[in-house]
Amino acid sequence: MDLQPPRIGALLRQWRQRRRLSQLDLALAAETSARHLSCVETGRARPSREMVLRLSTALDVPLRERNALLLAAGYAPAYRESSLDDEDMAAVRSAVEVMLTAHEPYPAVLVDRCWNVLGANRGMAVLMDGVPERLLAPRPNVFRLALHPDGLAARLVNLSEVRTLFLDRLQRQVNASGDPELRALLDEVGRYPAPASDGAAGSDREPRRASPIEVPLQIRTPQGVLSMFSTMATFGAPADVTLSELAIELFYPLDEFTSAALRTRPDLDLNPASGPMLAAWQSS
Repeated sequence: MDLQPPRIGALLRQWRQRRRLSQLDLALAAETSARHLSCVETGRARPSREMVLRLSTALDVPLRERNALLLAAGYAPAYRESSLDDEDMAAVRSAVEVMLTAHEPYPAVLVDRCWNVLGANRGMAVLMDGVPERLLAPRPNVFRLALHPDGLAARLVNLSEVRTLFLDRLQRQVNASGDPELRALLDEVGRYPAPASDGAAGSDREPRRASPIEVPLQIRTPQGVLSMFSTMATFGAPADVTLSELAIELFYPLDEFTSAALRTRPDLDLNPASGPMLAAWQSS
């Protein structure tokens, strides 16, 4: 006799514990009873489709995992997963192209949930200069590009600070999502060699000026050390798994020197006809 609880109950309990909620807290948020929730988690009751969706919303479960919860409970997925190339995603592609192009000459990149690069503008060349082809194929990954010793890490003045920031960010995402692909990425980049000390590869580091950004991205270039920070843009109220997992990272200069250097890069062609690199790493 199989005494193991149904998978849906175990999954809901994992999400509740990941969010550090008691059964009572979750029951109140989902407008149900703690007794019913307990029965669902232990397999004594099967939740309705509506209840699975209400619990998923209360737990802030990503759309991809909401579909997994529905399947585990015996229901069809509620959210479709489109390709970025689909006709229905034309408006999204157009919006992304506008954002990437409008942000030039500053770098901007489109990423998926695992930080794989789906597109970039021409300003990203300043971050990808000298990166070997093996880190760009079949698809670049932001964390590999930044932290691999053969990637951008070799040109980062403050690699120790950036490495700590990136690993902490990725760890928080793993904790919040439980995503096995993100966990594998964290395990991989966490094994990259840590720097002995910042600035060891050159004498161009200057004392940090007062700044509202705790850890800027400080990069050695032929023009000098460029300092940047970034913001993230996501799509509001997504009803598609792919759309819910897209994000655009926009980099901005932290000082006037960096702004001027990015605007006058001799290798940056700002001819609108050349277009952004949106299609460069899209899946086939």
